[in-house]
Amino acid sequence: MCKSLRTLTLLFIGLIICTSLHAQVAVNVFPANGAEKVNPDTRLILTFSGSFKIRNKGQIKIYDYATDELVDMLDMSIPPGPKNTRTPAPYESLVYNSYGDQMYSVKEPDTNQNHVYQKNYIGGTLEVDAFHFYPVIVRGQSAIICPHNNKLKYNKTYYVQIDPEVFSNSNVAFQGFKGKKAWVFGTKKQVPSLAAKSYVVSANGTGDFSTVQGAVDYIPEKNADRKTIHIRNGIYDEIVYFRNKENITFAGEDREKVIINYANNGVFNTRLMSADPALSNGSHSLRAVFAIHNSRGIQLRDLTLRSLGEKPAQAEALLVIGKKNIISGVNIEGSGDALQATGTIYVRDSKIQGFGDNVLGYGAVFFENCDFVSTYGPHLWVRNTQANHGNVLLNCTLRTIGDVETTIARAPNSNGFSYPFVEAVLIDCKLDGIVPEGWGKVADETKDIRYWEYNSTTLDGKPIDSSRRHAASRQLDPEKDKELLKNYRTPSYILEGWTPVIE
Repeated sequence: MCKSLRTLTLLFIGLIICTSLHAQVAVNVFPANGAEKVNPDTRLILTFSGSFKIRNKGQIKIYDYATDELVDMLDMSIPPGPKNTRTPAPYESLVYNSYGDQMYSVKEPDTNQNHVYQKNYIGGTLEVDAFHFYPVIVRGQSAIICPHNNKLKYNKTYYVQIDPEVFSNSNVAFQGFKGKKAWVFGTKKQVPSLAAKSYVVSANGTGDFSTVQGAVDYIPEKNADRKTIHIRNGIYDEIVYFRNKENITFAGEDREKVIINYANNGVFNTRLMSADPALSNGSHSLRAVFAIHNSRGIQLRDLTLRSLGEKPAQAEALLVIGKKNIISGVNIEGSGDALQATGTIYVRDSKIQGFGDNVLGYGAVFFENCDFVSTYGPHLWVRNTQANHGNVLLNCTLRTIGDVETTIARAPNSNGFSYPFVEAVLIDCKLDGIVPEGWGKVADETKDIRYWEYNSTTLDGKPIDSSRRHAASRQLDPEKDKELLKNYRTPSYILEGWTPVIE
């Protein structure tokens, strides 16, 4: 279709749509009727004039306008994933035929092989990349429709059909979108340049991409020169996952206003994962909101990562596995392992908040000027081996929410693996809500454990009473341990000789 004819067709269709919508129900659509230059990774958004409900009936379909080929379909009769304590509204109230209304947990997962859930491939096309997901997300008076990843293409025109059973409206019965002229839009003609040094992600569609995943998918694995993904202020309801990527910076416009969030957790997306630090066979945890797997030179800065849900769960906001990765100025808000970190990782000026076991990992992680916040559980669950350092905290704050006390770290055996060389070192840190013994349960063998502290104070700078600290821990001496303290203040000493530089 030539450009002029394509434009006239979309404008004509837009006029028909506006008239049709006015006649049936007050609802605005995004992308706009007859819109052009839409990002292929766009969300489809319906904004109702009043309250509405989504239902577990009907289908949402996207067709190629030129060929009438079905490009993507969301079947609302398929549950998003196993129901759990963090299932968000309105899905927590929906009951699906033959599934029952059972609530599942990590200890009691859904093992019924006949249960089929929504599936979206994120970061790849293998079964290891298959995630459960919510086909429609409700925010206020808007229904955010999430097509499967990478289904829409550049230089295409699409039309959308929605069965009337999908939504119910409080004012006027939802009539749905029918035929080829109900809702039409065209995508951008050309892909962004691979030679570009940076790209813009914007939830309102004004950037190069509409989703973070769309941007990172576009960058090839062998990326020698650093590329920056600038993320504009907005809420990004998505699971982000990628592997084998290099030299990418994710730069938020504003730390508090760029929010990447999802109601993900270890029940909604579960997979057996080896307790071995090598994470054998390439398996990875599916329960995180933002997951960086086997990647190098990745930097995250000035944004918020949030695992949605009020009740505790195994639900990291961020998972990082790889070498020479940096997190700077990031709010990491998870639950039961808010941050899972393996490799060599530098974290600065960030907040790590969750319900306990807030940092889990096998790698060497250097935290500087960070704020650790726990609802009630340990701040760290360290699992490093003798092969590398563990967690080092310099000039950090460890605190709890409410009138509760917790421990700095714990290191029990896990899944048959013992960690007798665990290392958690605090230097010049401020503590509040920490039990007098400081440290929690340790491995069976304690002689090689490095539970070390130096100059721990209260929030107002008064020295901590360390007289009742755990027997396996040690208070470092400014004179006897002078060289050791110098080394442990130096990131490169902990991070296998790498000196992190924030781009």
